[in-house]
Amino acid sequence: LDLTVSLLALPWLLVVFPALALAIKLNSPGPVFYKQIRSGLGGKPFWILKFRTMVNDAEGDGKAIWAKRNDPRITRVGHILRKLRLDELPQILNVLRGEMSLIGPRPERPEFVEQLEQSIPYYRTRLLVPPGLTGWAQVNHSYTNSVDGALTKLQYDVHYVRHWSLWLDIYILFQ
Repeated sequence: LDLTVSLLALPWLLVVFPALALAIKLNSPGPVFYKQIRSGLGGKPFWILKFRTMVNDAEGDGKAIWAKRNDPRITRVGHILRKLRLDELPQILNVLRGEMSLIGPRPERPEFVEQLEQSIPYYRTRLLVPPGLTGWAQVNHSYTNSVDGALTKLQYDVHYVRHWSLWLDIYILFQ
């Protein structure tokens, strides 16, 4: 399913990518794409690829910071990309490389995984399956930037891990 959908999406993405790249470049200086280390299957780190939605060097000091509601680091184009979730489209390449699946818990930054493991029992449960471009938590919950929100999303992720099936993946994909 991952390979088939990703390959079918590639021609469409090749048409959309240049327009999104141009919008990002015209809106703010800096690269079009953003690479960041995330925790994959079993906690294995990998580089995730996204369209850049924040100002260049949004974390100048190198410390991981959760995005907040009305975060001043998010660009005008970035707000639109995030709202429509278009910033996630380059992750199709992560799916094609086998680092991610189309469906699964969203990959989190290792710093946040460590922090959330201290506050939320069984947080690593979400690392038992490959991370996904979208997942049960994204279908049922919005962005979060708190431990309480992470707990709610974890409950959806654990439900997904426990009840995984091809039919659940297809249902989530259509959602």
